[in-house]
Amino acid sequence: MHYKFFANSQKTWQAMYEAISGAKESIYLEVYIFQDDMLEFDFLSLIKEKAQMGLKVKIILDSFGSYGLSKKAIADIRESGAELLFLSYFLHRTHRKILVVDGKIAFIGGVNFHQSSSLWNDMVVRVKGGKLVGSIIRSFAKTYIECGGRDSEIILKSIRKNKLHRNSKEKRKIRDWLIEHSPVKNNYKFKKIYSSHIFLAKENITLVTPYFMPRRWFIGLLHQAQLRGVHIHILVPECTNHYFVDRVNYHFMNKLSRLGVDFFLEPQMNHAKIMMIDYKEAIVGSNNLDFLSFELNSEIGIFFNNRVAINRISNIIDRWKRDSVLFDVHSYKMRLFDYVLAPIVKIFAKIF
Repeated sequence: MHYKFFANSQKTWQAMYEAISGAKESIYLEVYIFQDDMLEFDFLSLIKEKAQMGLKVKIILDSFGSYGLSKKAIADIRESGAELLFLSYFLHRTHRKILVVDGKIAFIGGVNFHQSSSLWNDMVVRVKGGKLVGSIIRSFAKTYIECGGRDSEIILKSIRKNKLHRNSKEKRKIRDWLIEHSPVKNNYKFKKIYSSHIFLAKENITLVTPYFMPRRWFIGLLHQAQLRGVHIHILVPECTNHYFVDRVNYHFMNKLSRLGVDFFLEPQMNHAKIMMIDYKEAIVGSNNLDFLSFELNSEIGIFFNNRVAINRISNIIDRWKRDSVLFDVHSYKMRLFDYVLAPIVKIFAKIF
């Protein structure tokens, strides 16, 4: 299995653009935000061109996340021969980011397609070959069916049994595997994996997230780990792309710092979603550490215990840490909005 990690939007878009440009048979794309405002990387025109050439092009977008995609762009995509579907439910969102080219190359991580994120740090892994790419295609096919897709070839891929993944003993032998999380289907895989691995952590827990609004069960796990002597480092942007989210982040940083958790404030927006345990296991995916990802959204990620992959992830995190400053709870001054926010957060915590 060949992996390559991309640590920001620009590098990810470059790699994706090159992969799509070289596509000969098929392009499968599922993403939360897709806008037609890209400047340097015109994915819209490239995808239309590939569809017009006769490639099988299937696109799944979230109706809320991609609400800004113009009607003209939607019409142009469909007229080119590509199949464009929207997942549209009241609270259920597809927050996943998947790109598969020719059934051989797959990308998974946190990067969306909109110009405002062009300078962001992020994390995406490119996978080439092997059973993992096949698992990603089957996962895409499940959402495709959920959105009303009717291509029989893709539907058949979703129902083919992967014996390796159905056998739990065999799965434990696999170095890396796909995580699918879909609360609407009563599949809370990320919640289970985060809970079990934080509970079993012995030395270090490293989390990277842009939006930090943990549930009480998550806070409890971190507190228990800290009491066991586990060092907990959480990387959060100093300022995100939402003022309200900034106040939520600082609310919880203030709270958990008093329990002994170390927060690293990054000067640049970082949209990555990573968990690393004891420098031996890691998850890279689409899920934030908030109630939306754990309780409502469909998410996807890859679990790694491959030493080479872990070292690459660790090196990227260390680079981000060097550019960060530690959050100082003693010098943090509460704002009026923080006092207003606290009861609102408590209400949300009880509802979800």
